Amino acid sequence: MKKALKKTTYLSISMVAVVVGLMMAFQFRTNSSVNQAVPLDRVQELTIEKKQVERDLTQLKEESADLQFKLAEAGKGHMAATGALESELFKNKLYGGLVPVEGQGVEVLLDNLPGSSFYNIKDDDLLKVLNDLRGAGAEAIAINDQRILATSEVRLAGSHINVNLTRLSPPYKVVAIGPSATLKSSLELRGGLKEYLNDLGVSVTVQSKDRVLAPAYNGPLRFDYAKPTQK
Repeated sequence: MKKALKKTTYLSISMVAVVVGLMMAFQFRTNSSVNQAVPLDRVQELTIEKKQVERDLTQLKEESADLQFKLAEAGKGHMAATGALESELFKNKLYGGLVPVEGQGVEVLLDNLPGSSFYNIKDDDLLKVLNDLRGAGAEAIAINDQRILATSEVRLAGSHINVNLTRLSPPYKVVAIGPSATLKSSLELRGGLKEYLNDLGVSVTVQSKDRVLAPAYNGPLRFDYAKPTQK
């Protein structure tokens, strides 16, 4: 009887121990799950932050696209400005006689008459020809391949004539680009320059050309005293 009672007691204690153990294990697992879970407030906060990041990212993409567009436009503007500057530079060189040019015009050949020693072509004679051609619309003039500029000198030096500090001797070939018919008739007018030079003993021939070439000026360019005015 005592043995049976003791056995029953042990069995009851064992059952209670098992139940208590199961309850403790369940409690432990519940606490662990609670500790591992993210609080609801934090979830909402992270959701708000995610949406803000997405908005910021979208705005950055838009700003990046806008900057790329502006850079592209700036590049086009730079290219256009460079092209305009190059065009203006070429125009200045053209007007300044620093580039070779061609076009219709005349070729004038001046020489002392054969066997004549009483008259030699002078610088004034060449200057008269230059002025006559300019007045008739010549846009570019050269004498014996020396391009005439605003600063070019035509000066008698003994039996020679200096042009652009270069000694020239007869015959003198003057080429002028412009309206060929007008240039030719300007020199050949009755009582005009050709007749005047012929009377002095200078041989003058004038030919109209569909194409004449005026070379570029290749001498030094110096302005030691002339300065741009300041506004």
